[in-house]
Amino acid sequence: MKRLPLLLLVLLALPLFSFGQTGNLEGIVYDAETKKPLADAVIFIEKYNIGSSSDEAGRFRLRGIPEGETTYMIAILGYEMYAQKAIITPGKTTKVTANLVGSTVNLDEIVVHAFNAHNEQNISKIDIKLRPVVNSQEILRMVPGLFMGQHAGGGKAEQIFLRGFDIDHGTDIGLTVDGLPVNMVSHAHGQGYADLHFVIPELVEAVNFEKGPYHANKGNFVTAGWVNFKTRDVLDRNFAKIEGGQYNTLRAVTGINLLGQELRKKGQSAYIAGEYSYSDSYFDAPQYFNRANVQARYSGELSENSRLSVTGSHFWSRWNHSGQIPDRAVESGQISFFGAIDDTEGGETSRSNFNAQLLTQTSGGGLFKNQVFYSNYNFELFSNFTFFLEDPINGDQIRQKEGRSLFGYNGSYNFPTRIGNANGNTTFGVQYRQDLVSDVELSNTRNRSEIKNRIQYGNVQESNLGVYADENIQFSRRFAMNIGLRYDFFTNAYTDHLQEGQKSSASAGILSPKLNLYYTPNDKFQFFLNTGRGFHSNDTRVVVPQNGKDILPAAYGSDLGVIWKPFPRLFINTAFWYLWLDQEFVYVGDGGVVEPSGRSQRYGIDFSARYQVFDRLFADLDLNWANPRSVDDPDGENYIPLAPRFTSVGGLTLVGPEGFNGSLRYRYLATRPANEDYSISANGYFVADLQLNYTKKNWEIGLNLQNLLNTRWKETQFATESRLFDEAEPVEEIHFTPGTPFFGRASFTLFF
Repeated sequence: MKRLPLLLLVLLALPLFSFGQTGNLEGIVYDAETKKPLADAVIFIEKYNIGSSSDEAGRFRLRGIPEGETTYMIAILGYEMYAQKAIITPGKTTKVTANLVGSTVNLDEIVVHAFNAHNEQNISKIDIKLRPVVNSQEILRMVPGLFMGQHAGGGKAEQIFLRGFDIDHGTDIGLTVDGLPVNMVSHAHGQGYADLHFVIPELVEAVNFEKGPYHANKGNFVTAGWVNFKTRDVLDRNFAKIEGGQYNTLRAVTGINLLGQELRKKGQSAYIAGEYSYSDSYFDAPQYFNRANVQARYSGELSENSRLSVTGSHFWSRWNHSGQIPDRAVESGQISFFGAIDDTEGGETSRSNFNAQLLTQTSGGGLFKNQVFYSNYNFELFSNFTFFLEDPINGDQIRQKEGRSLFGYNGSYNFPTRIGNANGNTTFGVQYRQDLVSDVELSNTRNRSEIKNRIQYGNVQESNLGVYADENIQFSRRFAMNIGLRYDFFTNAYTDHLQEGQKSSASAGILSPKLNLYYTPNDKFQFFLNTGRGFHSNDTRVVVPQNGKDILPAAYGSDLGVIWKPFPRLFINTAFWYLWLDQEFVYVGDGGVVEPSGRSQRYGIDFSARYQVFDRLFADLDLNWANPRSVDDPDGENYIPLAPRFTSVGGLTLVGPEGFNGSLRYRYLATRPANEDYSISANGYFVADLQLNYTKKNWEIGLNLQNLLNTRWKETQFATESRLFDEAEPVEEIHFTPGTPFFGRASFTLFF
């Protein structure tokens, strides 16, 4: 079947017409095999240059169509073009249903367009499957320019780097899963702590992301950007997978449909999936890493105009880890590159989630979205950053612990509008989140069993109410605009158990305007200007003693860029960006404080290219340069520690429904300053990975090779002052967690 180049982008480059005798076309787009609704499909009538896109429920509406017989077409990347005739009656709405058949990805089908230009970028499930992925957290690496590092044996949330930020574990990037918040406010280990390990990688269908604070429906932590994981509504097939590899590594995962084929054909789906992982890992001291995940999900149509999805999940993990080790201990031979100073570090964490979303279509083409969520979360971590600096006899081990209930609501109403001769789309939304954190603790401990003294100990109550309005307007065949306004109000309260239950509180609000412009002169170019104000909240334990000062430091961002398709199979996206923060924060883990470090500015260039070498072979390249600096410090002393300056990611991916497929990839992080005057450097690294699969209809075998070249590299690095047991004076130098050596794993998957 002939395919329609997703040129449908061209839609926006086409004039708008007015007709006397007109009617409307309304419908819903499904995946033909799974019967799940397809969002962001492009629907248009070429003859009249009229178009739209499907919403989250797969529904669309075209207005002002001349009477008579007409042909409408639907296209979405990864599906065959759909073309069908419809009879349009003046003053009435013709209703249709479209079932799209899946196909291979073809970059020929992508054309630069202005229609729906403000929508987020999508990462396909094909990329997620073929690129080397150890866990769901590593799927974040598919966001161009985003790097991560693990420094706690695989059980703790990874450290994140993006756009000149050392984001720590989530201070400046907003992470969600199906709209469920991942970032933890006022967390025992640091503000914004975001642990994605409760997501089973095989259940991730897509990842939506955007860099910068440019979307009105995104609030706290969205300064460098945001990422939303979309998990599957429907399992294509039942599956069972087993993996095994070096270092006593074992992983088993399965997913099973709970409803029969007949019910699935009627739009009803339910499945359950489970995952178990174990590894001693590559450190000298075994990690005894354990993780268990289970998720159940129902998705289905309650009526012709409403769709419900309900998800329940539980996650548990326990591990030991070797912590960060100092350069001098390795260079002297005291320990090996994979050794430990304090091998009693480790932790345990769990999270149970409930997430329900109801989508309701109105007769006028609007969409109501109502979502409620709840999480019960527990966390305990033992660390030792400074060894014997504070306590030369027993050591400096600390415990960070908390129990949390998190619940909230996301609601919105989206509807089509007409502003003069321009088509528009309006959204009003409200979001609420409440965190109740009990016994948030930071204590000095010994051998995990003895509490020497408590540094912090109390309860946190924090609420965030956000309201927003957002408008997308198509002024002409070339020019589109998005304008948004958001207001957030925070209430913070802390009960201090160390001060006889003394309770104090503070509150603050922030207004965040957004303005985004898109100009598309033809089907090969699009110029865009994104501007907006965002923010990240500060830790309750810090803002309450300061009577609310600096609860919500603002961030001001702008992207000026171009999307360009110079050749049919080459797609380029590049942007110059700038970001200003009213206040940076540095978390001091062993001190239980968040230190303000003044204003900062960052600017840089992002470059991404995707090229289809052959029908089944794809190449990609991301180059990201940033210049992060503190504003209030003198030149030469204004470097932002650990902030990345240059990164590059790229590789080759071979795709196909059967036979060999896989991916060969590299990632490069350049050397960067480890302290404010750059007297200490965090060394860069280059690492290559290989994923190779052989796929048949009912089974698949796979081979995953991490660090293909067996590079010796430091995954995370910190300039830390510490003292070893036999040292008279402390030393400040690089402390690091070693990166994975050559690590091979094999897998077998059965589909049934």
